[in-house]
Amino acid sequence: MYDTIFAEHYHKPAVALVNRGFVHDARSAAAGKGMPGARFVPQNVPCECTVPQKIDAGVQEVVGDIIAALTTPLKPEEVSPPARPSEVTRGTVFSGDLAEVQRFFYKRGWTDGLPILPPTREAVEEMLCGTDLPPDHVVGKMTPRLGKATVEKIAINAIMAGALPTAMPLLIAGVDALLDPLSSFGIFEVSTGSWAPFYIVNGPIREQLRINGSSGALSPGDLANATIGRAMGLIVKNLGGARKGLEDMGVLGNPAKYSMVLAENEEDSPWEPQHVQYGFEPDKSCLTVSFPNSYLQIVPRGTDDTGILGTIKDRLGSHWRQLTLLVCPSHAATLADAGWTKGKLIEHLERTRSEVPTTGIGRLSGPEAVRIVVAGGPGAWIGVVMGVGRWVTKPVVLPGDWQRLVKKYRDYVPNYLQY
Repeated sequence: MYDTIFAEHYHKPAVALVNRGFVHDARSAAAGKGMPGARFVPQNVPCECTVPQKIDAGVQEVVGDIIAALTTPLKPEEVSPPARPSEVTRGTVFSGDLAEVQRFFYKRGWTDGLPILPPTREAVEEMLCGTDLPPDHVVGKMTPRLGKATVEKIAINAIMAGALPTAMPLLIAGVDALLDPLSSFGIFEVSTGSWAPFYIVNGPIREQLRINGSSGALSPGDLANATIGRAMGLIVKNLGGARKGLEDMGVLGNPAKYSMVLAENEEDSPWEPQHVQYGFEPDKSCLTVSFPNSYLQIVPRGTDDTGILGTIKDRLGSHWRQLTLLVCPSHAATLADAGWTKGKLIEHLERTRSEVPTTGIGRLSGPEAVRIVVAGGPGAWIGVVMGVGRWVTKPVVLPGDWQRLVKKYRDYVPNYLQY
């Protein structure tokens, strides 16, 4: 649809061929690009089809529809589509007990399928303590619906996700990162590839919010890791308008879309943290986002540097295009003791990949294709996170009374009984 709209902007009649499973997505894409009247023809060619006979048969079925779409004069409602009535909600939207609130929000399509916390006025005011920006400040417009991501709307979705007010600086930085053109968020959020945003946190805010970068960092159980990623998912859905099966057309989906957040384990790393590698001061808090769709855990066949690197190389093959390598502290120490720096590791991985014949799959090249992040606790597992595109890192802006806010929510930690 985007190509069709591009051509129409230059006054060239165009019509898109759309697989019938993507009709709603096509309408939404056209509306998001400001041309809801753009014409398309539903067709039955299987997605990503490489069988010439099926392609020819599917196209022949709709040749008449294509000609008609290109030659029939536009209707008035196509030239100037009527504006869709916007639903403006202010004040109290719904009153009821907790179960009734859950049903109301879910039936309106505002949740991610899990229970939410009601965003009461009092809760919103407390959440806004996490930033000095005014509530109506627009961080940006999110595709595909071009929804305004205001500070207040970010706060509302954060409350629904169960986040604390201390998460607000990271959420604002997260929205800023997604809206950076380098992130290619507008493609990945609606792709059939089920790309999931992966957020890595660096700097002092990791410890202040107790964002886990050690044992089980990517597992459930840590309030900050879970709710920050979940809040970003609700923001993408409710403000950006990327709804599953309508705009977000992931074929299989991805459980990481609920939340994929970790802190780099800077304290146990022999190397400088990633935000320092890319120009930020060590005491600056930063958030980095990328879009993987695969996460693999492997255990090396040997715990020396040769065994670790050989296992990684064998499991990766030659077809990856973007890689975040999660190295546990013990392996990082082993590699560092053997003289490996992050830069040398990246060069080694790129060099060994280039030695393997490829099948024409596109890929990034050079150091920007790989990130090395120290994360995890005791043990010998390696995390391999593969995706496409580039990483985007944004600094985190803290409010003036940050230390007071951190102190207020400092005791939000689980206290487990000892068996």
